Order: sequence, then C-alpha cells, then structure tokens
Amino acid sequence: MKAVRLHEYDKRPVVEEVPEPEVSGPLDVLVEIGGAGLCRTDLHIVEGQWAEKSGVALPYTIGHENAGWVRAVGTAVSTVAPGDTVILHPLATCGLCRACRAGDDVHCANSRFPGIDSDGGMAELLLTNARSVVKLDPSLRPADVAALADAGLTAYHAVRKSVPMLYPGTQVVVIGAGGLGHIGIQCLAAMVPSEVIVVDRSQAALDLAKGYGAAHTVVADGTHVDAVMDLTGGEGAHIVFDFVGEKGTEAEGVAMLRRAGSYFVIGYGGHIDIPTIDIISTEINVIGNLVGSYNDLSELMTLAAQGKVSLHTKTYPLDAVNEAMDDLDNGRLRGRGILVPERS
Repeated sequence: MKAVRLHEYDKRPVVEEVPEPEVSGPLDVLVEIGGAGLCRTDLHIVEGQWAEKSGVALPYTIGHENAGWVRAVGTAVSTVAPGDTVILHPLATCGLCRACRAGDDVHCANSRFPGIDSDGGMAELLLTNARSVVKLDPSLRPADVAALADAGLTAYHAVRKSVPMLYPGTQVVVIGAGGLGHIGIQCLAAMVPSEVIVVDRSQAALDLAKGYGAAHTVVADGTHVDAVMDLTGGEGAHIVFDFVGEKGTEAEGVAMLRRAGSYFVIGYGGHIDIPTIDIISTEINVIGNLVGSYNDLSELMTLAAQGKVSLHTKTYPLDAVNEAMDDLDNGRLRGRGILVPERS
C-alpha cells in the first residue's frame, strides 16, 4: 500500500510502498483511510520537535487525524463491522489503567499515538484497536470530518472544559481563526451563551468567523489588545482561547484577561513568561489542553451530524502531501488540509 513516510528529520516525507497491516489481535480494527488531516503538528514532527517526546524510530508513517471505513476486525470486536464508516480517536488506549477507567483516556498509561509514536494514517490502511473507533452517522463522510479527530477534538475538549465558567454575560476571546480556531468558534456558539471575540491577522479568516458565530472580530495589527480591552469595557475577557500559542500571542492572550480570568493554551510552539506576582495578585489561571477523550470525540460527532460544527477544508491526493505541507507552511491553506488516498 502507499504511505507517507518520514525517513529523516528536517527533510520532507516521501510517498512509498509498504506492506499492508493485518488484523492479528482480538480487538484489532483495520481501517481503510478515507481522509487523513494535515496538522501543523505534522510540520513540527518533520522539524524534529517531537523526536525526544515520541521516541519514534524512523522511518515511520505520519498522520494522526484519520477517518475511513472498517476493512476487517478481530474476533472480539462487536462495536463495528466491515463497511462501517468511522472516525478514529487519535490514541489507541488500554482501557485498564486508572486514567482509562476514569474516562480520561487521553492520559492512558499504556497508549500509542499513531502518527506520533507509531505508524499513522497518511496511508491507504491503518491498524488500530476497538477502543479508538467511533462509528459515524451515515450523513458524514470521512474526508469531511477527518481533521475533527484531533484538531476538532482538541478545540472541543478546551471548550467543553470551559462550559462551567461561561455563564450568560461572559466574554471570551479566540486567538486564531484558522485550522483549530474556526472549529473552536463553532463549538462555543453551540455550547455556551458567551459573547465571542475573535482575533486574527487574516481578514478572510475573520469573515469566516463571523459566519460561525463571532460577535466581534479584531484584526491583529498591533492594536488588537487595546481593541479587545475596549470591547470588554476595560475589564478583559473571562477566558482567552489561544489557538496559536507562539509568536507573541502568549503574552497578548494573558494581557487580554480580566481578574480571575483563564488563559487556555491550545496552540503551541512558544513560551509563557508571567511574573508570579501577577498570577497571585489577579488570580489568573493558565490551563493546558491535550486532545480530548473518546467521549469528547463522540459528542463532537453528534454536533457534526447536527450541522453545528463543520470543517473548512481543502483536499489533496495522498501523493501531493508535500504540496499540502507547503500550502500550510506558507499560509496558503485556509481551514484544514485533508489527504485522500485513492480507493482500491
């Protein structure tokens, strides 16, 4: 089968033939990939940022946002059958550790993360386990929802955590209305009564954000922190969701908070430097967000089936992975890039 393989850090991956994976364990699920999302994390993987954390041995197949059709299942699998349309939770978890038993499977003690620390889904087939597979509503196509497996899940997870804090009358800021942010804006519109302010450098992205439910949009032109403070009556936002997390948004996001506000870190790549006296004197919170649980993904798929969350996407054939990476790296890609293998 064809797969996108990374052979060396700081060099783009190549599409090559590799052996097809096969079902061998009782809980195995073999999935024919119908869409594999391209994430900025894939660029960071190629750059080597994840090398130490993942410990993965090169070469391997990248791709951690995957959806498709079940091809074959192990003898103990009863939740899906060949032919079912599915989206895959990015982690293959054990189900037996304390975190899994608490429903916090993103922190599974024995998980694999296909596309990060093991072979992923930028390929014609991916082998995973039954705990990772979410059966899709018949109205949803794999290529349309694949990026919700990680980008969408991460955005949903952050918003889901914030729900108890966002009562009527609260104001939230979304920094970055791109691949993750445009999903987060839709989740906010579907789940909380807050007034949503979106900040981005791109007017086109801000125009999309208006259609997704943003009450106000602000161009990031150097005066945007002041603009947000004006929109919040000089108080700042109750919550800031930073879907960028680098190149200055870290300090700007904290500066947009009101007293006792919360800065949700979703995008990454930068550093947070806050004087501890500022943290205690204003009681602000910094909250990290890592993917989301299986239940989070299942709930997100319900919103997708209801038409409340959708992806702005551009599709590419699997062979065009480096064209897609170039588009993402150079800011030409609006929304999410989806690699679609040719069906056999």
